[in-house]
Amino acid sequence: MKPSPNPPHAPTDRHGPTDPHAPHAPTDPRAQGAPRARATPRPAETPAGFAGRGAERRPPLVLLVPACVAALFALLPLGYLAVRALERGPAFAWAVVADERTLDLLGRSLGLTAAVVATCVVLGVSLAWLTVRTALPGARFWSVAATLPLAVPSYVAAFAWLSAEPDLAGFGGAALSLTLVSFPYVLLPVAAALRGIDPAQEEAARSLGHGPLRTFLRVTLPQLRPAAAGGALLVALYVLSDFGAVSLMRYDTFTWAIHTSYRASFDRTPAAALSVVLVLMTVTLVAAEARTRGRAGHARTGGGTARPTAPVALGRWKPLALLWCGAVLAVAVAFPLGTLGYWLAVGSSATWDLGGLTETAWATLGVAAAGAALTTLLALPVGVIAARHQGRWARLLEQAAYAGHALPGITVALSLVFFAVRYAYPLYQELPLLVCAYAVLFLPVAVAATRAAVLQAPPVLEDVARSLGRRPWQVLREITVPLAAPGVAAGAALTFVVCMKELPATLLLRPTGMDTLATRLWTETGAGSFAAAAPYAAALILLAAVPSYLLGRHRP
Repeated sequence: MKPSPNPPHAPTDRHGPTDPHAPHAPTDPRAQGAPRARATPRPAETPAGFAGRGAERRPPLVLLVPACVAALFALLPLGYLAVRALERGPAFAWAVVADERTLDLLGRSLGLTAAVVATCVVLGVSLAWLTVRTALPGARFWSVAATLPLAVPSYVAAFAWLSAEPDLAGFGGAALSLTLVSFPYVLLPVAAALRGIDPAQEEAARSLGHGPLRTFLRVTLPQLRPAAAGGALLVALYVLSDFGAVSLMRYDTFTWAIHTSYRASFDRTPAAALSVVLVLMTVTLVAAEARTRGRAGHARTGGGTARPTAPVALGRWKPLALLWCGAVLAVAVAFPLGTLGYWLAVGSSATWDLGGLTETAWATLGVAAAGAALTTLLALPVGVIAARHQGRWARLLEQAAYAGHALPGITVALSLVFFAVRYAYPLYQELPLLVCAYAVLFLPVAVAATRAAVLQAPPVLEDVARSLGRRPWQVLREITVPLAAPGVAAGAALTFVVCMKELPATLLLRPTGMDTLATRLWTETGAGSFAAAAPYAAALILLAAVPSYLLGRHRP
């Protein structure tokens, strides 16, 4: 160890060894002019593999090159927006942005987002607390059932409510539909946080005389803030980028206006300018969520001793808690399924087209599988780099992969149309272009799953393989990928589900003559043919529910 000079007022190491016979000696050896002894670093101080100082090295080319390709792929829509928005000059773009219509869209979009986020936080936090921390009868059933709305696309929920009550069209119907399919995004992280909170803190608060409500507000709720804020951000991004529910409910937002502008004119500049505003709104929301987390840490030091939390007795509130859980799931799950059952019964004799339904279902499965495969392939090098490396390259690549998450499907589709028409015309209105759109939109989903899976794999095994002479690509193929395979497969399954439900990009980019369950449902519902739309909605929910249920069983 090379000695370092003693700076004035140098801080001492509180945890360093001290000499009992020299009470006035500094506790940090570096504070002296020379070290007392050259100590051999312990293995824990110099982690093997990609950890420690090695993590700051530039990633190997076998990972860096494909990760750069994935990052450029994800950044393509942002380049398109920059070109299109300024195509007719900054003055024209500013005129579109400053127009009264744009300001009205801004207010409507933010109002809808605020209403949905606030309601989802109330639903998600309350259901998470009831199912995790209380002696609620059938808590496991309610916990699993509360995740089922994830399998219901927003436009299916809008179809169910609109077919039952046409007067719901507008802000109320859009807010209701989006809330009922979005609250699990808050429920799941909050429930996971509740399971990880040290119960000793709550027990200490109660021992000091705090009641259950005050303990929850003063001790538990502050620790849930990061999880609730992260879930609220996902809900906000989902609402801002949603197209299906707002289009069926006829409520004008940015996504609906962008789609209308694209369809109504050959001039793409207004649509691009509106998309830039939408991106700025998204960036602002992400920054605001980061600020709400603050600098305070909420994790306990040390692993501690794992022990279950004593469930809170509901007492006289038990019937009210059961009524609350039942009411939420009745409107979020039972009502859409019941509505679909009604329209299936009404239209079974006249409007069912089993051949068309089967063909559409197979087309949906095929294009979703292709999208999930490409997305997972692009996400693998980015996720490994994000998990095993630090520094500028790793940060830039991971942030670039999330670029598509800030854009609605309509904007991504417009960028790929622009690219195909100018530089790759044979791909225009062909299946590969639609698959590429899925990869851009859902790359963050697969990257997050891959990164989490690689982090769980011991890096020391990769170091051992390299010490035995294995090259980087051999380590990746023989060690990293096999160890992370379960988590990567889970990410691929989730990507498969969201690809099946994707609507706006599929509407614009699907090959001529090809329909998916989502596009056929949207077409039939837009024409008012609810009985004809019901089979496609039911098939979509059924197909999406299978991988969603499997994912739910394995969640922590």
